[in-house]
Amino acid sequence: MTVTTAPPAARRTTTPPAPKRSRRRGIGVRAPWWFLLPALAVYALIVVWPSLTGAFFSVTDWNGVSPDWSFVGFDNFVSVIEGRRGLTALTNTLVLAFVVTIVQNLVGLALALGLNSLVKTRGILKVIFFAPVVLTPLVAGYIWSYLLAPSGALNEFLGAVGLSALQRDWLGDPQTALLAVSAEIVWQFSGYSMVIFLAGLQAIPEEVMEAATIDGAGPWRRFVSVVLPLLNGAVVINVMLSLIGGLKQFDQVVAMTGGGPGIATETLSTTIYKSAFTSGDYPGSIALAVLMTLLIAVLAGVQYRLTLRKADA
Repeated sequence: MTVTTAPPAARRTTTPPAPKRSRRRGIGVRAPWWFLLPALAVYALIVVWPSLTGAFFSVTDWNGVSPDWSFVGFDNFVSVIEGRRGLTALTNTLVLAFVVTIVQNLVGLALALGLNSLVKTRGILKVIFFAPVVLTPLVAGYIWSYLLAPSGALNEFLGAVGLSALQRDWLGDPQTALLAVSAEIVWQFSGYSMVIFLAGLQAIPEEVMEAATIDGAGPWRRFVSVVLPLLNGAVVINVMLSLIGGLKQFDQVVAMTGGGPGIATETLSTTIYKSAFTSGDYPGSIALAVLMTLLIAVLAGVQYRLTLRKADA
């Protein structure tokens, strides 16, 4: 007697060839990159290529007009660093960037902490503190230049409250001009830092704060041990944005002091502009631009690595 059994259903199931499925998956993974190609091409054309060309001409004596040029090595960089104007611009840029970064983020964090504890007036105050951000830097700079003028509102106020000894030409005094510019930048962009910190604060789970309170942590202990570690992402973004903005500062300096008195408030950006379009020192301006780019890249990279290392600790 012969018994015939049907083959198991699983044996009749055929699977698609593995290479064909892998090829489809590979095409699917690469597909989004094809959509980036137009944007990458435009970015390379208007940003990468001019930057590389500028870096190349920074080691030549090209005057920006003549077709002739020759290699001069690092002579342009040496003359810029040894020159009083370039060294002063570098020092002013670093001072302004660090002052603005520290004060702007402290003010923004304080405003965010205050607004986070309010409920009814939070929206109105947020608009008020954020309003200066929407002004163009040139307009804000001109407004402050009127306020800080010798006969401006600040000196009038100091005289009215009996503090005439503090009256001075804030933008005409080399001792106070750079700090006055820094104060204007802090005033205008603290609202920007506030919004980022406030978003970070509102993302902290209430259960975490309640648990810390139940464990007996006071306001300061909760801020140091709970709030600040959870705000690390907002701190990284705010510090990096304010540091880069301070290092390439141009608009407010032009509007408030024009780089003066003398060269007391010259920054790298204003010096690059004046060297190229006023003094005709095109090689020097290119060398300064390359130095500023390297400075921003190095400081931003170091700040980012230090912040990440602190977060991982």
